[in-house]
Amino acid sequence: MAVKFRDYYEILGVPRDADEKKIKSAYRKLARKWHPDLHSGAEKERAEEKFKEINEAYEVLSDTEKREKYDRLGSNWRNGDSFDPGNMGGTYYYSSGDFSEADLHGFSDFFASIFGGGGRAGSSRWASNYSTGPQRGQDNEYQLELTLEEAYHGGIKSLRVSSGLLCTACGGRGISGSSICSTCGGTGSIPESRTIEVKIPAGVHEGSTIRLKGQGGQGSGGGPRGDLYLKVVLKPHPVYKVTGKDVEMELVLRPDQAVLGDRVTVSTLERSVVLTIPAGTRSGQRLRLKGKGLKGRKGEANGDQYVRIKIDIGSTMSDEEKDLYRKIRELHERRDG
Repeated sequence: MAVKFRDYYEILGVPRDADEKKIKSAYRKLARKWHPDLHSGAEKERAEEKFKEINEAYEVLSDTEKREKYDRLGSNWRNGDSFDPGNMGGTYYYSSGDFSEADLHGFSDFFASIFGGGGRAGSSRWASNYSTGPQRGQDNEYQLELTLEEAYHGGIKSLRVSSGLLCTACGGRGISGSSICSTCGGTGSIPESRTIEVKIPAGVHEGSTIRLKGQGGQGSGGGPRGDLYLKVVLKPHPVYKVTGKDVEMELVLRPDQAVLGDRVTVSTLERSVVLTIPAGTRSGQRLRLKGKGLKGRKGEANGDQYVRIKIDIGSTMSDEEKDLYRKIRELHERRDG
């Protein structure tokens, strides 16, 4: 009987050559996202279906034997195509007898057509795959949004994070009896929300990673907690534009300052400094303040600050100023005439 082909790799969002670690990580993230207990109303129904799909995909791809059998179907099938294992020929008969009828409850017809047929109970695979010894907790990753000043100077910042607490219903194994634990969705952990104090080193950059040892998911069987990795993301700044280690700001000058030169005070991330404006400076020109950008990592020089010049005549002008500009125009006309 034809059934709809299911692309388990697409369901978990992993490539076909993904290793066991990537498959497990993808499954845990999706299981947490689509756990039915986290949804309500019409969305809960959709979450239940997605949850079943995710668990079915993981059931196959996390088991070496089942994955090999599934992979022999080839990568030419598209999700939703009609598939009939009976028409694949003797070489491709996949009814392996891994599950009894009772074990197949909750799985799709596609799954049953490949792995159904009675025989060994699925629970033995689950039991053998989960160690009861000490297991390290899961590492977690979060984005840490910082202002440019926070990244430059460092300091202490409070952050609300969610990490995994050991599921008491299954003891962190992810299974209860012969099926996936309904409390944690097979992840072995329950989301825990808490506030932590983060020490930000001075000079972190966009994309820098801060590791907080032992602040990740809770371990099982007496194992240690995982780590928490914070990836730095810089918020847009009202004054500075950041490019790598360099920063750039705009400085508005009067025409006389640009023509004759001047000394003006400009701000930097560290403190205000005096910038010399050369005579004849043009609009759009960039002046460099060496070493006034973001701090370099160990052994690296600091970035630079660039000041982009913009010349503006201002919104108001006195009659005396207008007379001076008329004289300048007359001088240009005599020179060019």
